[in-house]
Amino acid sequence: MRIDIISVVPDILKSPFEASILKRAIEKKHVEVHFHNLRDYSLNKQKSVDDYAFGGGAGMVMSIEPIDRCISALKQERNYDEVIYLTPDGELL
Repeated sequence: MRIDIISVVPDILKSPFEASILKRAIEKKHVEVHFHNLRDYSLNKQKSVDDYAFGGGAGMVMSIEPIDRCISALKQERNYDEVIYLTPDGELL
């Protein structure tokens, strides 16, 4: 099984895969985990991946262009059974 993880901070996400059950699965070659830095797919010189919210307001939102470029590049390398997007959608607490 191969897992590709796209993140703005991939180094922070690596530590859970270096211990416990996940580490053993990787060592036994049951799982391959690849981390991709989303900033590598940004086209501007600042390597920014966020933008102001459409219509104004406080806060920032993720820009879709780097995400689309990254997923498109990965899909050219191999076929995926599933592509899972994590979103902030959900029930408000």
